[in-house]
Amino acid sequence: MILVIDTSGPVCAAGIYDSGKGEIVASKSEMLGKGHAERLMPMIDEVLKDAGLALQDMSRIGVTIGPGSFTGIRVGVAAARGFALSLSIPAVGVTTLQVVAEQVLEIDPPAPVVAMIDAGRAEIFAQAFLPEGVMLTEPATYDHDAVRRMIDRFGAIPVGSGLDAIEGREHGPDPYPLDRIGRIAARLSEDAKASPVYIRGAGAKPQSGFAIKHV
Repeated sequence: MILVIDTSGPVCAAGIYDSGKGEIVASKSEMLGKGHAERLMPMIDEVLKDAGLALQDMSRIGVTIGPGSFTGIRVGVAAARGFALSLSIPAVGVTTLQVVAEQVLEIDPPAPVVAMIDAGRAEIFAQAFLPEGVMLTEPATYDHDAVRRMIDRFGAIPVGSGLDAIEGREHGPDPYPLDRIGRIAARLSEDAKASPVYIRGAGAKPQSGFAIKHV
């Protein structure tokens, strides 16, 4: 059993993934925007109760590590690492771009896939994958022209909200279904550490012009 956590965006979600059956056996998901830190732990208690399981029944933790909400990612990663340490089990990190790509990778595409998340500011978070799911590139930020060139370079199938953005279509946030996160987490090596993938820094930055010089 895998405890699956997603706090990388406005949704706070937790679930139990049965890797033997390939399905989620219990889950909770709430659109919060903010407040992931306060809601996540009670939510995990609820899904464990619904599944009739205890934390000690988990074999690993799978958590989304970004790119996404700076604060949300920290909350999910901290929880996953804490559980992993206390239970002596691995915590593996799943990028949100892997989750976006999975909706095409799971149907055995005939070409590479470029996962694209609208990052705002006329930029796209993107990552390319081979049809078998192996990463061709690391997660990075691209302008619209650059991501188009990457799609052409690999002859890739584009997927995600970033595709709508570069084509000028309205779109909502990318969904990160817990069953997809669990499926990816189940097959990842334990070397896939639960380390945040921010790409950008936090939105709030100190005003360096007013900084006090330390001597």
